[in-house]
Amino acid sequence: MPSPHRVHQLTGGARMVIEHMPERHSASVVLMFAGGSRLEDERLAGVSHFIEHLYFKGTERRPSSKEIADAIEGVGGFINASTDKELTAYWARVPSEHMDLGLDVLFDIVANSRLDPADVERERMVILEELRMYQDQPQDYVQNLFEELIWPDHPLGRDIAGTEESVSRLNREDILEYADAHYRLPNLVIGAAGSLDEERTVVEVRQSLSLRSGLNGTTPALSPAQLTSPRVLVRRRDTEQAHICLGARALSYMHPDRHALDLLNTVLGEGMSSRLFLNIRERLGLAYDVHSFTQKHRDTGYVGVYIGVDPKKAVDAVNAVMGELRSLRE
Repeated sequence: MPSPHRVHQLTGGARMVIEHMPERHSASVVLMFAGGSRLEDERLAGVSHFIEHLYFKGTERRPSSKEIADAIEGVGGFINASTDKELTAYWARVPSEHMDLGLDVLFDIVANSRLDPADVERERMVILEELRMYQDQPQDYVQNLFEELIWPDHPLGRDIAGTEESVSRLNREDILEYADAHYRLPNLVIGAAGSLDEERTVVEVRQSLSLRSGLNGTTPALSPAQLTSPRVLVRRRDTEQAHICLGARALSYMHPDRHALDLLNTVLGEGMSSRLFLNIRERLGLAYDVHSFTQKHRDTGYVGVYIGVDPKKAVDAVNAVMGELRSLRE
């Protein structure tokens, strides 16, 4: 059976994956740049995320965030972006007849953003508030602590958005230099799907590739060092619950057994029929929220368990979770 999608090699090393879905009434496009926070040293922590925010602040053709949003939302579409540990993505979904507009807006913001100094300072304040917001959400904060333990002294162990200290010291020159180094055609994969004209879409993309083509020699951070012993990190806060994450390193998204890990995770802690839910919540009544989760990167990953519990029952809860893990192993 032929693959429903096609891959096109583009000028400068970029690639495009496209699938025609004639039964749809909309089309989606995403620009994905390899990199993300994993490529940042400690001084530049958070710069990938900072750039993602700034690229929505204005271009020469669309000088404000409102004009960027209006261009897509004015035709009933949706536009957004995200930064991860290993990539940054910008995407839009539009009615199929406006696919050319979606492409135009996305390529405009990643190639022609002005990065106005006033926008840099204003967005710095926004990101600092974003960091503080997550600091005030224990479920998110404890996962950051967990990743810090899983990948100590490594970019994977840092918050994608950086720290208040690193965000406060980033300047426009840092941002320009980092963007120039990483927003290049060999780092770009474009995805497009929906009710679209494949030939026309590929032509429009080829005409939009104004980013630089050469790589600058930057390579991803080295793989994290091996963990040699169990690690525990405790932060005391005035909350009603103890928020606990525990887990271990696991498989990368390249590992042949990654799908088996996903199945194991489902059995362990996803859904109301999972072992953690049935035993920790239903049988023992120790927690309302208990679940397992995985994270996969190109050369490493982890599997973890989260539980929110009365602080007086924290030890009982951890012992119960460990019991489920031992049972699953056996």
